[in-house]
Amino acid sequence: MSELLIDAPIPSFEPALLPTPEMRVPPEWIDYNGHMNVAYYSMAFDKSSDVIFDDVLGVGGAYAEQLKMGPMILQQQIHFVGELLEGERFQCLWQLLDWDSKRLHFFGEMKNLEDGTTAAYTETMGMNVDLVKRRSAPYPDWAQARIEALGKAQASLPRPELAGSVIGIRRKG
Repeated sequence: MSELLIDAPIPSFEPALLPTPEMRVPPEWIDYNGHMNVAYYSMAFDKSSDVIFDDVLGVGGAYAEQLKMGPMILQQQIHFVGELLEGERFQCLWQLLDWDSKRLHFFGEMKNLEDGTTAAYTETMGMNVDLVKRRSAPYPDWAQARIEALGKAQASLPRPELAGSVIGIRRKG
């Protein structure tokens, strides 16, 4: 678990997607269709976002343990646009689309590092929760400063085409 970033300097973020460490598809993630099962896409996105919450924003595991607050996902949508097969390497890249004192709206892309294609996209809305009261709470000032620095750095990035998309059957004509 990372240490709390209360007194850590705010990083100078680049106007780029935030990459998280490379992962590899283990055999137990493969389903009867011969590719990574949908449940593991969600888990892989979740594990990669832990890096952002822990190491970048400082509101992950140490934050929850020591300050009794933590981010919880309110809504998630995943777009499956490719496959990941056993043993393939992949990486998730993140963009903070919007934020306020309690909520974070992220968009993530899962890149297949074997061929450079996109395997999936996810969009999440999370909220900071006081884990004692089990109610929403504003992020502390030091965390809001980190969130704002990231959001401002990524503000010039194009909004992903799939962000905010609605689920439905698209009919021709």
